[in-house]
Amino acid sequence: MTTLVDPSTAEVISELPDATEDETAAAIGRAAAAFPAWEAVAPGDRARLLRRFAQVVDDHIDQLAAIEVRNAGHTIGNARWEAGNVRDVLAYYSGAPERLSGRQIPVAGGLDVTFHEPLGVVGVIVPWNFPMPIAAWGMAPALAAGNTVVLKPAELTPLSALRLGELAREAGIPEGVLEVVAGTGPVAGWRLVTDERVAKVCFTGSVPVGKAIMAGCAGSLKRFTLELGGKSANIVFADADLEAAAASAPMSVFDNAGQDCCARSRLLVQSSALEGFMGLLEDAVGSVVVGDPRSEATQMGPLISEAHRDRVSGYLDGRVDVAFRGRVPQGPGWWFPPTVLAPVAPGDRVAQEEIFGPVVSVIPFEDESDAITIANDSRYGLSGSIWTENLGRALRVSRAVEAGNLSVNSHSSVRYWTPFGGFKQSGLGRELGPDAPEGFTETKNVFISTEAR
Repeated sequence: MTTLVDPSTAEVISELPDATEDETAAAIGRAAAAFPAWEAVAPGDRARLLRRFAQVVDDHIDQLAAIEVRNAGHTIGNARWEAGNVRDVLAYYSGAPERLSGRQIPVAGGLDVTFHEPLGVVGVIVPWNFPMPIAAWGMAPALAAGNTVVLKPAELTPLSALRLGELAREAGIPEGVLEVVAGTGPVAGWRLVTDERVAKVCFTGSVPVGKAIMAGCAGSLKRFTLELGGKSANIVFADADLEAAAASAPMSVFDNAGQDCCARSRLLVQSSALEGFMGLLEDAVGSVVVGDPRSEATQMGPLISEAHRDRVSGYLDGRVDVAFRGRVPQGPGWWFPPTVLAPVAPGDRVAQEEIFGPVVSVIPFEDESDAITIANDSRYGLSGSIWTENLGRALRVSRAVEAGNLSVNSHSSVRYWTPFGGFKQSGLGRELGPDAPEGFTETKNVFISTEAR
């Protein structure tokens, strides 16, 4: 049994039974039984069902957003965007069934063609920080390619996933095609990893759990996609528009209370611009509105749980220099103020470990080479930003930084129509973009002889 708590008030929402291993196995069985019929659905009909699913989600945007505000503590603005992202991802991949084309390859003596065949049952294991979007990023291309899906939300934030499962039925998605199992990682999640009826697992979460999933998938040579941690660099050169860079920096790391793998939690500032930049940054951090996530004016809400707040607090142990902090509400809820640490050395713990909270480390650098060295001094490589008015520098640094998703003079990282994924221990594989459905297929090659007999 899991107790669900509103992070902004510490009030209990409900008690939810955790799915047992047998219940998870039964869900996998239903998805496996539904696969042959779903695979056989004509591409145009599968596309129409996904478009209808997107429309039903759109009809329930406000309801889904309200669920996420209460269950995850997301601001109402973010929660509406997240529900809208589910709609948009479903709509985008509704175009895939009729475009999942193979190839005709020139050969002697016949015709050679390839087909993209669906894998079967796909397990999608979702974290608590972005419950709705990350569920959609896995399930939408998998369904579009003709697979069935068993979706396991995080223990702390299952409510939006359960509602999406209901909306799928309402949209006409057949029984068994999208199963939602609310359970713990060691029980429900692990069964998805080890059950031989599951052909692929998509996991977003921590590096240690990702490594365990890799090992578990090896037993049946199961395919997997992993999106793991991040410690992304926000690099500000002295020639940049410093006002724009400082104004945008807070929400590049404090959005969703810093509970974001793409958070630019290392702020690298060229030494010659550091003093002026820090003054601009302090003003920007002071203006971040932290408060009731139901308020339209709120920019940052609480952390997900008391335990997570304690973990984040543990990084501020008196051995780090706090330059300045923002303000948070008094009273119940798992609040943590926007916090700027400076100066920080590249090898310090707060510059190397993923804090996953509203804490940014300011690291000075001297020149372009120094910035690249510091940015790459991390086991992670998910995202990052580069601020400069020099186009040549922007291109050089973009190519040199070891990260899967970079932005120049902005903090954009994730668009559903472009690929998303990381280097190094930030993960394996790519999600989203036009090629994502192919990641849920096998390529089959067929040669047809045309020789006279």
